[in-house]
Amino acid sequence: MKSILLYDTTLRDGAQGENISFTAEDKLRIAQRLDDNGFHFIEGGWPGANPRDTRFFELAKNAEFKNARIAAFGSTRRPNTKPEDDVILKALIESEAPAVTIFGKSWDLHVFLMENTLPENICMVRDSVEFLKKKGRIVIYDAEHFFDGYKANKDYAFETLAAAVEGGADYITLCDTNGGSLPHEVAEISRSVLSFMDERFKDNSNVLPIKLGIHAHNDSSMAVANSIEAVRSGAMMVQGTINGYGERCGNADMTSIIPVLQLKMGCDCLSSENLARMNKLSRFVSEVANMTPQNSRPFVGKSAFAHKGGVHVSAVMKNPLAYEHMDPALVGNERRVLMSDYSGKSNVEYKLKELGIDTDSNVNASAVVAEIKALEEEGYQFEVADASLKLLIDRHADKYKEFFELVSFRVTVEKDKNQACRSHAVIKIAVDGEDRITAAEGHGPVSALDNAIRKALCHFYPRICNMHLVDYKVRVIDGQDGTAAKVRVLIESRDEGQVWSTMGVSEDIIEASWKALSDSFNFKLS
Repeated sequence: MKSILLYDTTLRDGAQGENISFTAEDKLRIAQRLDDNGFHFIEGGWPGANPRDTRFFELAKNAEFKNARIAAFGSTRRPNTKPEDDVILKALIESEAPAVTIFGKSWDLHVFLMENTLPENICMVRDSVEFLKKKGRIVIYDAEHFFDGYKANKDYAFETLAAAVEGGADYITLCDTNGGSLPHEVAEISRSVLSFMDERFKDNSNVLPIKLGIHAHNDSSMAVANSIEAVRSGAMMVQGTINGYGERCGNADMTSIIPVLQLKMGCDCLSSENLARMNKLSRFVSEVANMTPQNSRPFVGKSAFAHKGGVHVSAVMKNPLAYEHMDPALVGNERRVLMSDYSGKSNVEYKLKELGIDTDSNVNASAVVAEIKALEEEGYQFEVADASLKLLIDRHADKYKEFFELVSFRVTVEKDKNQACRSHAVIKIAVDGEDRITAAEGHGPVSALDNAIRKALCHFYPRICNMHLVDYKVRVIDGQDGTAAKVRVLIESRDEGQVWSTMGVSEDIIEASWKALSDSFNFKLS
């Protein structure tokens, strides 16, 4: 079994993605989570480049890492500067990171753009690696733009790698920095590099076997495929980011690469226990990055093992292999069956089982399917509102309880030329024959209505007080009717233990919101 080293650069390359910004404390939390998940190297950032990265390395000095080595990132020395006098190399040493990753120029175009000379660039690579090795560091040399450099001037690109090897680099990483290479090119060039190294250093007993790595960007949507091809061609280290975060189109996505290598190719990357935590790791990094998880992300996405068509669900119930390439539990994910106008009886039966309802109960699956299809014709979309679906099935199972009755509500919005809008809501509800009238303000009419009903219900059901609305979406179903068009409101609510989604549809946005809010509170109380 081939062992693959996992080098995560979420904290540095991933942080360069648009709309992503980590604090030093965020970085430490992610680094510790990556360490817990068994990653081998964690790139923390560029010490000295900004106060945040410098602070991260200060925090990391006092943190315990059981599995991973923290790597500091930087560049080779500047032209015509001694390594011991170079501020970048000094900062790398002062970070006290046990591993150091430096990048150097492999493409002669970049050497010229820097107004440098080709021989001096070679010396910069060799001198920098040698200096860092003498300081006792593990050195990973990232050959920046290597694949483009190889295509432009293969011999010179090879010499830059040879300089790093001669300096004592522990790993040589080939970087597809522009993300423009294709899998067959990566495979061919990777093999060419290893052949060159074998020939160049065959008589040099001081050079250990070359340990090759791959660092791929996703500008051609090939980063994962290129990483896989590099491994097939001899690479033993893969660099990437969680969820593929990174500059431009992102980096190679570790949440795809690791399952492919381990489950499809039989490589040794992580323990099975850590692989089963991949879904949670993906969600954790999304949360810290304040990025919405991508449902369609392979392996760990919410939709990765979701089934909608009735024929598909019927087959999956008999044998999951019919429509699933692997057991979702291996990466910590789960199978989901969606309810829509594409649903059949099998969908309902699966959903009943999932929701803990006896399939031998008095639920008429055909009636459930008919009602779902009728409501979706009106604009409902139950595949994104599981809580509303649960309440619908409860009605058919005679298990539904109406915890409160709406008597009336009134919502007003006040605006004058000098002040922002102010929204007020007054609601009257009845619980077991007792009426309750409450009023509340809010940031908009729906917020005011939510606050008013919450105040009223908390009087009867104190456990309501620990739930809150976390997301609110409005979709115009068919815009041809203009302002008279139907709207679909989707509300996401949560308490300390779970998150659930409910839905309402109406020509009136407030009524649609009320339907979604009412379902949300009834689901919580049920």
